[in-house]
Amino acid sequence: MKIIVTIKQVPEANKVAVNPKTGTLIREEVESILNPFCEYALDMAVNLKIQNPDLKVEIIVISMGPPQAKSALLRCLELGADKAYLFSDRAFAGSDVWATSLTLKEGILKKIGNFDLILAGKQAIDGDTAQVPAELAENLGIPHVYYGFDVEIVKKRINVKKETEKGYQVIEVRLPALVTISKGPSSIRRLPSMRDIIEARKKPIEIIDAKSLNMSEKRIGLNGSFTQVVKIFSPPIKEAGEIIDGNDSVNAAEKLFMFLKEKKIV
Repeated sequence: MKIIVTIKQVPEANKVAVNPKTGTLIREEVESILNPFCEYALDMAVNLKIQNPDLKVEIIVISMGPPQAKSALLRCLELGADKAYLFSDRAFAGSDVWATSLTLKEGILKKIGNFDLILAGKQAIDGDTAQVPAELAENLGIPHVYYGFDVEIVKKRINVKKETEKGYQVIEVRLPALVTISKGPSSIRRLPSMRDIIEARKKPIEIIDAKSLNMSEKRIGLNGSFTQVVKIFSPPIKEAGEIIDGNDSVNAAEKLFMFLKEKKIV
């Protein structure tokens, strides 16, 4: 059984800043990490492998990004993945969610072939669009479930516990399928042992360029993107509002009336 996990390398969230002149993220000297939700998806894949030894599960992680994203893939190998593919080429630069999903689709079909299940983080903490997994599933023509936090394999189907506002639903889906993973009530971030770290260096990471996928230049990068990020900016900091103590209702009402009168609302 093949389980594919899509992952993304992202900047450390608490260290991200925006250049006020250019409107772009300042990435220099900002540490990059494996997206936490992608790590939850990988952890789910590892658990499925442990729970189903008879299925001989192979876990393949894939990512699209610059060469330094290889470090995030190495982290995945340390955490239990068996092999990794990095789709990296300057021609992919500027890809929006649509172009990214198309590239991942072609990479899966041409480099991995048949698969049974794709797991992905519910969103990336840098862009928070949460669109790539759904578009990838649609491009592959497979069913998908969002916000899963538990997956059970039952023959050629899976049962997915899906988060809802009031609890959860259990959804039965035929394979192959895609499920995005949220943190869930019992998710913990796995820590690799020293042996895991050493063994990860022996596992393959294959770098795939645009030429290897034989995709038209019109379908990748900026040329294949329907949307472009024009500017990123931090919202202006608003002044703190005035708090009126409601213990003295008469005084509070008077203060509120004077405030509304001052603003010419009454």
